[in-house]
Amino acid sequence: MTNFFLRSHAKRTLIGAVTALVLVGGLAACGHRPHDFGSSMSAEQYASKRDKVVDKVADKLDLNADQKKLLAVVGDKMFEQRAALIGQTQDPRAEVKALVAGDKFDAARAQNLINDKTATIQTKSPEVIAAMANFYNSLNPAQQQKVREYLDGRGRWFSRG
Repeated sequence: MTNFFLRSHAKRTLIGAVTALVLVGGLAACGHRPHDFGSSMSAEQYASKRDKVVDKVADKLDLNADQKKLLAVVGDKMFEQRAALIGQTQDPRAEVKALVAGDKFDAARAQNLINDKTATIQTKSPEVIAAMANFYNSLNPAQQQKVREYLDGRGRWFSRG
């Protein structure tokens, strides 16, 4: 009987160790990515990243100089919209946390927050849409087809392998 209990204990220990290893490995694999990418980027840092993305897309689509400028405008308009959406707050999550800070959910404050964000989207979206339309309409049919293929999931422009 003693041998049976030793095998059972060894199995449980092995299963526990494997489970812990998978859990730690999963957390380590997910932990290297910044989940708040771009949340605290300055305009200069954003411009640098935007230029890198524009160069990569330009290589994939064979863009000319005018098309690259139009793509950069799309990035700038998206950055402006995002900055307007975040607003003047240094910590946007603090606004959401304030809704549940008391013993009751602050529905009025939540509705005001949603109304403000919706108004921002409605005011800035036409500029973003116009910039995207200008860029896409400047592409030739072959370039437009490459964009459609990428959106269909057949393209992997920024894959690492």
